[in-house]
This record gives sequence, structure tokens and C-alpha cells, in this order.
Amino acid sequence: MQLDSARYILSDMNSNQDGKKSAQPLLQVDQHLCFALYSANLAMHKIYRQQLAELRITYPQYLVMLVLWHQDDISVSEIGEQLFLDSATLTPLLKRLESAGLVRRQRSRQDERQVAVTLTYEGRELQTRAAAIPEAIQCAAACDSETLAALKQQLDLLRTNLNRAE
Repeated sequence: MQLDSARYILSDMNSNQDGKKSAQPLLQVDQHLCFALYSANLAMHKIYRQQLAELRITYPQYLVMLVLWHQDDISVSEIGEQLFLDSATLTPLLKRLESAGLVRRQRSRQDERQVAVTLTYEGRELQTRAAAIPEAIQCAAACDSETLAALKQQLDLLRTNLNRAE
């Protein structure tokens, strides 16, 4: 029943400039939520790429640094849980951050199977240089903080629901 009502809403939204409905409204790219998320993500990454160029890190590396600036000396698996990344994706990111002198990886003293990640002095100093990024992103989005917080909350709920549906 929910799917039928969603189709009805989408088909009502799917009129072209002449007011005529297209033959297959659910198969138009601009009618898909996934495309809205994808294209917004591309635009967001473009802004982040500009902001992060000065720091010489990529967006995924920035996410790892955000986790470590919040909680230093944590395991690779804990970072992966927070970022929804598996170790096969995370390990090369951490190796590049280590090569850049921003983090250190070492076996945990408590559990040899775990690898702990800690910030270096340079990694901690990078936080100061990155402090202006959230405000720059908010300015680029041309939204007030309340609007962005509400949007983030909706996206978090969407992600949670989608993960449950797997």
C-alpha cells in the first residue's frame, strides 16, 4: 500500500513542461531519491575537495581524521564502525595517512589481533587548520544551521532504515 501511494505521488510530480505526464514516470532519473542523493553528494564532495586541497588530504581521509580528533587511540575496527567502512577500504586510507605523518598504527597492547590508530603531533595540528571547514560548507550550502541539522537528521534516519532493510 505504501509503494502504491508513493507511485501515485511520484507520477503526479512527473509532468513535463507541457503539463503532460510521461509514459514511465518511475524510470526518469530526476524522479529518483537515489539520484538526488547521488548528485548532492557529488556537489558536496566538490566543495570538500576545494577545502581539503590545502590540507593535502582526501575526503575519506578527512572523515578518519574527524573520528580521531574526537577520540584518539582507537582500533581500526572502531573507526570502520563509525564510518561504515570495512577494513579492506580503511587500511589503505590509514596507510596513506601514516605515510603523510598524520597517524601511527600499531598492534594493541590489550589484544594483538587489533590495530590501534593514534594521531601524531602533525595529525593533531591539522585539526586547527581544518577548523574552518564546517563553516565553509555551511556557507556553500546556503542553509542555516537548523536546516542543515534537520536535513542531517532525516538522512541519518534514511540510512538507518535502509540498513535495516538489507
